[in-house]
Amino acid sequence: MHAGAHQSSFRLGLWNAADMASHIVLYNGAKMPTVGLGTWKSPPGKVTEAVKVAIGLGYRHIDCAHVYQNENEVGVAIQEKIKEQVVKREDLFIVSKLWSTYHEKNLVKGACKNTLSDLKLDYLDLYLVHWPFGFKPGGALFPLDAKGNVIASDTDFLDTWEAMEELVDEGLVKAIGISNFNHLQIERILNKPGLRYKPAVNQIECHPYLTQEKLIQYCSSKGIVLTAYSPLGSPDRPWAKPEDPSLLEDPRIKAIADKYNKTTAQVLIRFPMQRNLVVIPKSIAPERIAENFQVFDFELSSEDMATLLSYNRNWRACALANCASHKDYPFHEEF
Repeated sequence: MHAGAHQSSFRLGLWNAADMASHIVLYNGAKMPTVGLGTWKSPPGKVTEAVKVAIGLGYRHIDCAHVYQNENEVGVAIQEKIKEQVVKREDLFIVSKLWSTYHEKNLVKGACKNTLSDLKLDYLDLYLVHWPFGFKPGGALFPLDAKGNVIASDTDFLDTWEAMEELVDEGLVKAIGISNFNHLQIERILNKPGLRYKPAVNQIECHPYLTQEKLIQYCSSKGIVLTAYSPLGSPDRPWAKPEDPSLLEDPRIKAIADKYNKTTAQVLIRFPMQRNLVVIPKSIAPERIAENFQVFDFELSSEDMATLLSYNRNWRACALANCASHKDYPFHEEF
């Protein structure tokens, strides 16, 4: 639909937020909204309001995880919006992730049920294995040894995957996927004898400084949808250093944004959309949550897309370096 058509439907009053969120269809037939609200680093005291604002503005996809330690508060917001009849449960696409301390086959279902109970839902639309590596089970989310290195479990993610498949059979989740897996790790799952459900989605860090062409090409060739996390470079990540590169302050990207009368953030969100990726910008500020959703009314030229791709420097905001010695650490491989 060209911009003129957008404007005329606006004028006719036919264009509402629900129509705006375009979708990507997963191999199970589910429609995954292209733009979702990220919730990593959203404080429990602020995230309920953020999710309520987002749903009110037309967001239908919320990205959650047990390790974010705020699923209970996200669930409060979802419940309120359903109770207010702003949305029905089936209008929403809710994603969560299995944390690394629950990779043992016998712990997966309990972890999923715990997330469902926190979110106050009876099913998830998508449940991801958050990282390919398993940690020692127990209370600590990051169990550390005396030297400060993470304590691995001897689990194999192929066994974890079998337990994930059972969640689909039991109706606890509609689809399963992975996050932060490299192409060799994905290949191991796809080649697993007796595989019953392939990963529907791989959620990866992706932005102009980490463009991920090879991994995107690989996943697309296998029918796996990609979700881009940290599309703005995660400027609020707790381990940020002053000398780290900043996408939001990059004058080259700002210059592109100015051409379209858009903000740098809006260009950074539109960029993955035009690569057929799902994207999950996080904010707790109502005006930014709104700004991050105003990305359906413009299109970056192929020249500007190529320019943004040329800014790749293989820079990761989320490298989880304290896990680099783990046998299943994903980022030693090129892709």
